[in-house]
Amino acid sequence: MFSAESPARKWLGFVTAVWVQSISGNNYTFSNYSAALKSLMALTQLQLNNLSVAKDVGKAFGILAGLASDRLPTPLILLIGSIEGLIGYGVQWLVVSQRIRPLPYWQMCIFLCMGGNSTTWMNTAILVTCMRNFRKNRGPVSGILKGYVGLSTAIFTDLCSALFSDSPSSFLLMLAIIPAVVCFTAVLVLRETPPNAGAVAEKEETQYFNVINILAVVIAVYLLVFDFTGEKSGVVSLVFAIGLLVLLAAPLGVPMYAFWKSWVVGKVNSNSIAEGDVERQIQEPLLVQQFVPESERKPEIVTTTASPWGEVVGVETQKRKPVIGEDHTIIEAVGTPDFWILFVSFLCGVGTGLAVMNNMAQMGLALGYTDVSIFVSLTSIWGFFGRIISGSLSEYFMRRGATPRPLWNAASQILMAVGYVVMAMGLPGSLYIGSSVVGLCYGVRVAVTVPTASDLFGLKYYGLIYNILILNLPLGSFLFSGLLAGFLYDAEATLTPSGATTCVGAHCYRLVFVIMAIACIVGFGLDVLLSIRTKTLYSKINGTKNTTSKKSNKA
Repeated sequence: MFSAESPARKWLGFVTAVWVQSISGNNYTFSNYSAALKSLMALTQLQLNNLSVAKDVGKAFGILAGLASDRLPTPLILLIGSIEGLIGYGVQWLVVSQRIRPLPYWQMCIFLCMGGNSTTWMNTAILVTCMRNFRKNRGPVSGILKGYVGLSTAIFTDLCSALFSDSPSSFLLMLAIIPAVVCFTAVLVLRETPPNAGAVAEKEETQYFNVINILAVVIAVYLLVFDFTGEKSGVVSLVFAIGLLVLLAAPLGVPMYAFWKSWVVGKVNSNSIAEGDVERQIQEPLLVQQFVPESERKPEIVTTTASPWGEVVGVETQKRKPVIGEDHTIIEAVGTPDFWILFVSFLCGVGTGLAVMNNMAQMGLALGYTDVSIFVSLTSIWGFFGRIISGSLSEYFMRRGATPRPLWNAASQILMAVGYVVMAMGLPGSLYIGSSVVGLCYGVRVAVTVPTASDLFGLKYYGLIYNILILNLPLGSFLFSGLLAGFLYDAEATLTPSGATTCVGAHCYRLVFVIMAIACIVGFGLDVLLSIRTKTLYSKINGTKNTTSKKSNKA
């Protein structure tokens, strides 16, 4: 139906990318089945938290996906991720459904690690391909794709609540099968294609992204309403599930419209092409080449060798060390202070956020809630709003006023610190407020860091640079969830007859929240520093975009 060169094909690929992202946030759903694992395996909270760390350690092996992204085609990378997830979550389902006896602890760590690593292959394939396909809209691309990752936790949680009454084993079965099916769909159409050229094409892209953004917000509100409507009958739950699937399919309208539009234009121009259009088709590639942003060029120094009589006898080209904004290899990137400022500030935000997500079940139980699925869903939905809004806003203000993207990270860090203080107080309703604030700020942090890395270090080696940055996920999980939350919770807890630990009261996590608030304040300072250091870069990017747009319009 769609030719390989058709714009509709590229948009169909983006829609399948959205679907993959909407089911690839399974790494954030541990709280939905962690209580079942803790009971079946008779674990202490520290042991349970270390299982969650094993899940996040899978992200550390995302470096393999980053290396593969420059060597293997997108479909193969997606297949690797889907098969690994099928095995990792499939074995967990066998254990929780009691079809097999609980495996030894170290073996469970391996399968949780596999499940966590599966998402790095999916996310790398999707992000690298789409960022290259839509180079001039990196903020919206990141916001939408990362937004759906955040929303995926709520999608899985609410579907499981609607169809299986929050059964942990059914939930794990969904995590194993659904991502594999969706990835097989994306394998058929998602490919890297040349980016659009010209102001008209750029404007059209923006309009299509706006439509997909609106649909995503509708889905988020739909899920939010479902969460707050209380007990539902079987019929209502079934209708909700069908409605959700229809909304997830709705973005297909964009490639269908793009196909119809290209078909109409092709029919009108089938008999003749105006001379001016031919000239434009010839000139546009030259225009794109002439005005490629500095962040996508690799500068060179040309030196000449002259004889004693002044005659040129040789020409030698040497690559100079890139500056921020130009393409960096991973070695060149990690040799800059900006990379490590971004890395550590990212650690403060995502590490503390993961600690909340991994321990949400125990936090809820400590405060007297028997069902914590609503908090998991709230974190997911507000994480979605943080991702999708910050992606578009950071792009808008960068184009209008050269506002450095790291400023948005700084704002999210200070607000996240406030959220931790609220949860530390342990007042009635504080977990509702805290989980929403943490979800929102975590979403901003993830969505803004993705295009920030490409702004600073280019897109040529982006897959590997991105996966080096997300080493913060296992590292942050180990520091804030495995060590901090695990040790401090067990210090306050008492042993149960089964050998597990339990704690009830606001004091269980109070010190954890206070320490994480301090970490966020440190991250805030680092983000402000990075904003100051990159102010000149964003002024140049803003000037390049405006110049390109003006000259495209004249052409």
